Amino acid sequence: MKITHYSFGKMVVNGNEYNQDLIVFPDSVFPSWWRKEGHSLCMEDLAEVFKKDVKILVVGTGAYGKMKVDESLIEELKNKGIETYVRETDKAVSLFNQFLDEGKKVAGAFHLTC
Repeated sequence: MKITHYSFGKMVVNGNEYNQDLIVFPDSVFPSWWRKEGHSLCMEDLAEVFKKDVKILVVGTGAYGKMKVDESLIEELKNKGIETYVRETDKAVSLFNQFLDEGKKVAGAFHLTC
């Protein structure tokens, strides 16, 4: 599920265009991803990630990095065996694709707008 395009409010994954936040896995996409508290990420928001065998989570915080990821969440994920990388979405896309190319068990949770 390679990401071939990202621009504000738009992502193309495997030839399909998405205009809402989403979670991308190596073999599938969870579209229309909503968070409990819009611009803040919590464990509950990652329920789909926990259903898969994920070792790396790349979080795209938006074009301007408006979505916040608390250090305590990163630590909690680490305790679950998931290494987490938090970047603005354009940089997160590149990192996700790199891990995907390396055959890693990666998921990408992407905020597409601000």
